[in-house]
Amino acid sequence: MSVEGRTWEEAVLWLRAQPDQVELVRACFFDDPLSDAAERYYASSEWDAVRSLLGPAGGQALDVGAGRGISSYALARDGWQVTALEPDASTVVGAGAIEELATTSNLPIEVAREWGENLPFPDASFDLVYGRQILHHARDLPTLCAEMARVLKPGGIFLATREHVIFRDADLAVFLAGHPLHRLYGGENAYRLDEYKGAIERAGIRLTKVLNPWASAVNLHPRTATEIAELIHARVPFIPALVLTPSLLRRLGWLLRSPGTNYSFVGVREAV
Repeated sequence: MSVEGRTWEEAVLWLRAQPDQVELVRACFFDDPLSDAAERYYASSEWDAVRSLLGPAGGQALDVGAGRGISSYALARDGWQVTALEPDASTVVGAGAIEELATTSNLPIEVAREWGENLPFPDASFDLVYGRQILHHARDLPTLCAEMARVLKPGGIFLATREHVIFRDADLAVFLAGHPLHRLYGGENAYRLDEYKGAIERAGIRLTKVLNPWASAVNLHPRTATEIAELIHARVPFIPALVLTPSLLRRLGWLLRSPGTNYSFVGVREAV
């Protein structure tokens, strides 16, 4: 059943109403109560991996395209002073939901309702600029990256996680046709790896890590490296799952060419 043309809130509510989509809803942290979903995200292998990339917590963090606030919650729980940027006013999937989460959790999360391409903050305002699944939604990718870099302090951390990557332009239609949420609201997208890297670096961010789909739990969640190894073994039985260590999977991840596969980008703001 296609429900194209609905808002993002309507699409998520529709998805939550489908008995056969419970697993997907939980994997995307779309379930209620939101406080439980946020706490589950905070305890997830994905956030553990994000935390290891960020290092010691502290300072001002901007969560761009914060959605319903699960990353803002996790950042605040770890000790960051968080500003959650979210243009959608929705109390289900947008700024309204984040405001309620901040109130019920009593965490230091401020909400700004604006698009990432027009950040309402002075230059060099934040120690961390973070976005979970946000760059591929950009209305203008170079402008979004430039704005994220502009408000980041020199030496500050840039982190963009779980970004959909394609390897040739023809892959985009294939990816969108198979995406479980795109048909619900028509808002998904993907860029080539070189487009992401170019936009980030031209903005003044020095990339320190580019994580391929199997390089980290940041991209793998809700699957694990063990599950990926078992899937490979099931398809290629002569390769024992035990041979497919996380280190080997990290190397093999560069060979993946599935349209829309997840990559993450870590960088540091260059001195201006």
